[in-house]
Amino acid sequence: MAVTQRERAAAPARAAARRRARPPVAALFGALVWTAGAALTALVPNRQEAEHTAVTAGLAGAVAVLTAALAPALTERVRRAGPWIAATGYWFVFWELATAKLDLLEPPYFTSPQGLLAALWDDRALLLDSFGNSLKLLVIGYSLGAATGVLTGIAMGWSPRVHYWAHPVLMSIGPVPAAAWLPLILLVFPTSYSGAVFMVALAVWFPTTVLTRAGVAAVSRRYYDVAQTLGAGSGYLVWRVAVPAALPQIFVGLFMGLGAAFLTLVVAELLGVKNGLGWYIQWTKGWAAYPRMYAAITLMIVLCGGAMALLFRVRNRVLRWQKDLVRW
Repeated sequence: MAVTQRERAAAPARAAARRRARPPVAALFGALVWTAGAALTALVPNRQEAEHTAVTAGLAGAVAVLTAALAPALTERVRRAGPWIAATGYWFVFWELATAKLDLLEPPYFTSPQGLLAALWDDRALLLDSFGNSLKLLVIGYSLGAATGVLTGIAMGWSPRVHYWAHPVLMSIGPVPAAAWLPLILLVFPTSYSGAVFMVALAVWFPTTVLTRAGVAAVSRRYYDVAQTLGAGSGYLVWRVAVPAALPQIFVGLFMGLGAAFLTLVVAELLGVKNGLGWYIQWTKGWAAYPRMYAAITLMIVLCGGAMALLFRVRNRVLRWQKDLVRW
């Protein structure tokens, strides 16, 4: 019986070793696709006027070389990205053919990879400034909304009296989109930037409050009984029992709040805040500078994706005790 248990315990390690021993076919194929994209960019003449062709081909070749060089040493988690590397290579080839090489997607509404790279480089100072301003607005608004939402949700989930008075306010204000408060915000707040921060914070506050309150209210009474038996007071029950038990729900609310913050960020930057990626996108659209608009959208993807990935890492670290209990 003991031998069987040892074999069962060693089975995952053996399976992982077998997976690591397999050749990284998908990653190597992805490197091949990116090599074809680099050759296509460098060797096939452009039908559209396209700057930075050599740089674009060099970047595609660098992706191919790095993927091929690192593929044998990649971990199992990273190896799973092999099909995505190939898929993005296919997209690059299609994009290059449809724009610069065959002129199927005509400017100015569509741009080639070279056009996007040129827009990023030529307007890099304003784009970096806009990126920094959007990041600052997102961090301030999200932090205020998340902190207020967590505290409000804990208070509502713990105290029936707070829930009685706060629930109607929550249900009256929270479901209304933050952008709908725009006329009132313009009248109440002294500066456009403070109004933009309030809009982002309000969008984050509602889902964070609702799910935090639900998580605290759903904590099993047995946890409190055990803690009270050991002499725990109200403060200990709230911060050392209720909040840790409700953390999975709290993080769901934080994720939903982050998504709401992304949706509100662009609108918030139109409140007379003459900077930020949302403002830049609207400004370039008005001038029909579509390559620059796509450059700003690319940076917006980096900002939103990076913020979401960071929150995932925080969630995984804080809830590492759940990793063997819940499939992430």
